[in-house]
Amino acid sequence: MDVPASPDAGLRDEHTVTEFRAAPPSVGRTVRSFGFAAAGLSYLARTQPNFRVHVAATLAVVAVAVAVDASLAEIAVIVLAIGLVLVAEALNTAIEAVVDLASPALHPLARTAKDVAAAAVLLSAVVAVLTGVLVLGPRLWRLLPA
Repeated sequence: MDVPASPDAGLRDEHTVTEFRAAPPSVGRTVRSFGFAAAGLSYLARTQPNFRVHVAATLAVVAVAVAVDASLAEIAVIVLAIGLVLVAEALNTAIEAVVDLASPALHPLARTAKDVAAAAVLLSAVVAVLTGVLVLGPRLWRLLPA
């Protein structure tokens, strides 16, 4: 029995490589890619209430950071933490859609996938809150009457 030297040894012949070669990059493809991303953001904003809550929280927290004169570095840290939450929410939505497509009927593994994706959003939100407290907390504490 002949065993290939590596798992992808059969993929190295010229025919296979040219058959699956991606089209060269173009401005049009790049512009279309941004259009797909915009459609995804639009879908999130239209259909996901939690995404809208996160965006509202983002605006409020950034406004508070500016109001208490947080440094640019501090605001950058907060924005990165918030970005983590927004990305997790987008991935959660994508995972839910794929699971619904692959498993329209109820299935324990489908539920697990959805639960774990939701847990990722929760974990990222907790990290963002802790980041906000650590960065803005001392400034807000000083604003409280003695």
